[in-house]
Amino acid sequence: MDQLDQRACLGEFLRSRRARLRPEDVGLPDHGRRRRVPGLRREELAQLAGVSVAYYTRLEQRDGHNVSVEVLDALARALRLDGSERAHLMDLARPKAHRRRHSRRPQQVRPELRTLMDAMCGVPAYLVGHRQDVIGWNRLAAAVFGDFGALPPAERNLVRLVFLDPATAELYREWECRACEVVSNLRMYAGQNPDDEQLSALVGELSVKNEEFRRLWAAHTVADKTHGEKVLRHPLVGELRLSFETLKLPDDPAQSLVAFHAAPGSPSADALRLLASWSAPSEGAGARPAQAPGQSPARSAEPSEGRSATR
Repeated sequence: MDQLDQRACLGEFLRSRRARLRPEDVGLPDHGRRRRVPGLRREELAQLAGVSVAYYTRLEQRDGHNVSVEVLDALARALRLDGSERAHLMDLARPKAHRRRHSRRPQQVRPELRTLMDAMCGVPAYLVGHRQDVIGWNRLAAAVFGDFGALPPAERNLVRLVFLDPATAELYREWECRACEVVSNLRMYAGQNPDDEQLSALVGELSVKNEEFRRLWAAHTVADKTHGEKVLRHPLVGELRLSFETLKLPDDPAQSLVAFHAAPGSPSADALRLLASWSAPSEGAGARPAQAPGQSPARSAEPSEGRSATR
């Protein structure tokens, strides 16, 4: 699997969005005729978007070259796309010459950013790069989400961990929501970086190894990383209810800092303080995290590459 076929992805995305709408959802009469396929018919969507049926059919059948922004806007309105879905449609349909060039160089974390994450006491934080690779983290993020540093760099990936790591699956109380979220984020990235060979390899591997990933990937849902809440079942401190914010770096939008926090005075805040005390460096131990109860001794690491027992 060398790269994702954008023409095929465009047609599949349009069909998936068309299938979720009913005539009554968009103000069209339903004459009660039996429908062979779910959702709107091609001719109904073409009517709503103000294009010919033949033209729209070509778009679904991999002939999407040089589609005007006006036509894409009309389709987005007709399909009731949200902001992320509209942006994804533009990424899939725009001419190849205007797509973003994907860099093959490994992403670098600025030393100042590592220092900032290490200084965020009481705030689990990690830095996400291409394909949702975890490229930096602080000690408390490792104590909450897992021993990223014990993994080979190629396996420090949020999507891979959600679908292939049993400890990560157990960590999230609402695993199905988390699975849908990371796949939707990956779909968004795929539309922007169709020539990323490592992305294609990741999608291929997960499609072979995990049936649920195949189902979610085929659904073509897209979403950008924003903010929200996660409820975790931590093996050491029990339930953690954490809010999170995703901050894109202005000088490198391909990197996002994700920071988590608990409501002040809540049991989750107390649990975070406990985890922070366990993961803090022992006196004279330098960058080595303290060993928490139930953890195996951690190997030495940089402060932004802390260790813990769960992933």
